[in-house]
Amino acid sequence: MTNDTQNSRQTDPTSSPLVLVTGGTGKTGRRVAERLTDRGRAVRIGSRSAAVPFDWNDESTWVPALDGVTAAYLSYYPDLAFPGAVETVGKFARLAAKTGVERLVLLSGRGEEAARAAEDAVREAGTGWTVVRCAWFNQNFDESFFLEPVLSGELALPTGAAVEPFVDADDIADVAVAALTEDGHHGEVYELTGPRLLSFADVAAELTAATGREIRFTPISVEEYRTVLAAAGLPGDFADLFTLILDGRNAHLSDGVRRALGREPRDFAAFAREAAAGGAWNA
Repeated sequence: MTNDTQNSRQTDPTSSPLVLVTGGTGKTGRRVAERLTDRGRAVRIGSRSAAVPFDWNDESTWVPALDGVTAAYLSYYPDLAFPGAVETVGKFARLAAKTGVERLVLLSGRGEEAARAAEDAVREAGTGWTVVRCAWFNQNFDESFFLEPVLSGELALPTGAAVEPFVDADDIADVAVAALTEDGHHGEVYELTGPRLLSFADVAAELTAATGREIRFTPISVEEYRTVLAAAGLPGDFADLFTLILDGRNAHLSDGVRRALGREPRDFAAFAREAAAGGAWNA
């Protein structure tokens, strides 16, 4: 699940080639924008509340958001597997190419057929492209929909014994920024994972070790999880992603971080220790 929902900043669009970061207030988008700013790049935050508003569901915002942009990071909310996502991302990518955008970097999901279709739409848009195809984020446990369960001490999820090579959002942002700003990444598909496979029971154990308090994993059914999502005000379609991408298709490691950056990916245990030290799971 590759969904983004946090805060960031914006720089002077006249100081350097302008980069649009859609989902720019989210888990990966925020980090991409911060890194670009630190490199002295001009950044336009793509969000509904930005100075130049951007909304995937409002095409009238697209042309103003693309004005003067030479590169764009595409992070679709809520997920590329959701109905209508492929058509929307493809239409936006074609418009970006027509308006002079030279590089598109798409945040994609591992093991999702709809995400692959969105990748194809970006490839066919008529401009430079890079795909950053990701496993589930470490930060889903401290910045997103798994935060409250961790705080409550129980991860009740319909995952069974499935394993996932969780990837860190900082690694994703580093790869995306490299693709947005450096040569040599055009036409690449970087499949990003962490360095090891973890079940959700393993994750609970890592979180227990990092926080010093018990975090349990409790397997539940997909229908039970739909009820949990509804209570949290989240789309029930997220439950379908569990059955879709936790059926073993993603139970392997990839070398995308190493190919793109020349280093190894960050381990979940290191993420958990740092997040705990920073107070992410303080009650």
